[in-house]
Amino acid sequence: MLDWTVKQPADGMVVAPDERLPWPQTVALGIQHVVAMFGATVLGPLLMGFDPNVAILMSGVGTLIFFAAVGGKVPSYVGSSFAFISVVVAATGYTGQGANANIGVALGGIVVCGALYALIGLAVMVSGTSWIERLMPPVVTGAVVAVIGLNLAAVPVKNMAPTSFDAWMQAVTFLSIALVAVFTRGMTRRLLVLVGLVVATLVYALLANGLGWGKPVSGALLEQAAWFGMPAFTAPLFDTRAIVLIAPVALILVAENLGHLRAVSAMTGRNMDPYVGRAFLGDGVATMVAGSVGGTGVTTYAENIGVMAATRIYSTALFVVAGLFAILLGFSPKFGALIHTIPLPVMGGVSIVVFGLIAVAGAKIWVDNKVDFGNSRNLMVAGITLVLGTGDFTLKFGEFALGGIGTATFGAILLNTVLSAARR
Repeated sequence: MLDWTVKQPADGMVVAPDERLPWPQTVALGIQHVVAMFGATVLGPLLMGFDPNVAILMSGVGTLIFFAAVGGKVPSYVGSSFAFISVVVAATGYTGQGANANIGVALGGIVVCGALYALIGLAVMVSGTSWIERLMPPVVTGAVVAVIGLNLAAVPVKNMAPTSFDAWMQAVTFLSIALVAVFTRGMTRRLLVLVGLVVATLVYALLANGLGWGKPVSGALLEQAAWFGMPAFTAPLFDTRAIVLIAPVALILVAENLGHLRAVSAMTGRNMDPYVGRAFLGDGVATMVAGSVGGTGVTTYAENIGVMAATRIYSTALFVVAGLFAILLGFSPKFGALIHTIPLPVMGGVSIVVFGLIAVAGAKIWVDNKVDFGNSRNLMVAGITLVLGTGDFTLKFGEFALGGIGTATFGAILLNTVLSAARR
């Protein structure tokens, strides 16, 4: 599990899952994966009224659980899943500001959702993946992965640039990352997200603090925060209504995880099918563990898959480093303060890049699996799914609301099933 072949760095090289660079480079790249995920992993709990430090801590714990479940064979990070946001808000009545007063009932639903997800994983391990393949062929999984990036696009564009200056700073940020990706070499290129974020933050500080064009970067919160401290753990409460609302998210996580595995398989050239059930099991157990202490439900992270696509380094060693580093950060109030110190538009610019890479990863599944869009069924499944997810099409069943990612996921599965049956 921990026996990686050491490979010396060189421009244009590809590092396989069972290989690693020397430890200094591996540690730096592992930290970059933490940077790539923490925007979404912190934003998710904030939108649900959860504690971000607990979410970061449990993302690290969950990543190590996932690593153990797949025997160190699948490069993947797990973090806060956005699929839980709408159902948690519905179950708790969260108003969107401050701490969620009813977090306990949401946690109970998350734990049960994780248990259901883990049971699906066990079923796949026993029966194989054929029934999953029939329900979610590449046209479906590619669409679901693409929709996750497209559905989230409005978050940085609409919510993370309240002023014209902020919008320009988002542009500076994604341009900085793009320039690093295209015009640098070696470790600088491989750390493109981290380097781009630092460059954009320095530019923001110069323009805002120096010239007064925007809200100044303040280090007051960072100075006051302690280096180490316990996160605010919370115990779950098991409420039937909340469980009914939240548990079905397991099906969305299955489609999401399968799509991510397809993307990883396409990028690495390795067959990930033997690990599908184990990946579901690991992700489900990680969700149960996170929900039992106050964390959000977790999922494999397309943000980190996007980083792997850009760097071409797929070593699972990176995710051991990333998991351990996230755990360390979870016990640091200083880190929570640092998150709030990074300018909002800079994080928005990073999110634009990462969410864009997610959408492209979905399209890559179609390309790599040679999905035939001359086939009317595939065309309808993909086209309708993309618009449902991108437009955040929502269906309500009483108090239960199924948001864009959910309607796109279930819509893709149902459309493919109905149209396939009709064709036969």
